[in-house]
Amino acid sequence: MRTDYDYWAPISVPEAVKIFAAIPARWHIAGGWALDLYVGEQTREHSDIDIFILREEQTVIYTELTQEWTLYKADQGTLSLWEKGEYLHAVGDVWVSKNHEAPFSFQMMLVEAEQDNWIYGREPSIRRPLPDIFLKTDHGIPYLRPEIQLLYKGGSKKIREKDERDLIRVLPLLDPQAKEWLIYALRTQFPEGHPWIDYIQSSF
Repeated sequence: MRTDYDYWAPISVPEAVKIFAAIPARWHIAGGWALDLYVGEQTREHSDIDIFILREEQTVIYTELTQEWTLYKADQGTLSLWEKGEYLHAVGDVWVSKNHEAPFSFQMMLVEAEQDNWIYGREPSIRRPLPDIFLKTDHGIPYLRPEIQLLYKGGSKKIREKDERDLIRVLPLLDPQAKEWLIYALRTQFPEGHPWIDYIQSSF
């Protein structure tokens, strides 16, 4: 078990692309980097890099990555080694480093899918067809659609200051359809209301 949670030296987006392009599975850049890829430039510092993968494809990803990397399950505030042959049914995040002493290099988000639809784990009624959850840069880098990434940020238990800044920065670039979907998703997850909804509505 590791407890050095802040020991990060994240790889770059091109390095992540090189690693995952060789793996026969679907993946997308997620997190703050996904929003920057949408904007078209790096807009802030990033303390990590997130890769969005499907839970159902974890076995092939584990097999490919463990040839050179060490994988840790991030579950309820603890980090423990992801053992060979272990299927992760509920763990949502995996942290990756070169070895037990090396800094963490990237994080994988394991997400649910059913009948070729992505399922939002915090509110399973929110779904979209898998081909519709990502965009690609001009260089072919796949990344999570900005409205879906903003839902992950706004739908967390604690909205961080950087999440607020990301919303303010990206919202003017979203088309009306993306804004409407984000409002729908936030209302579905938070029927009692959410502080972002009025702000998004005011941007139309």
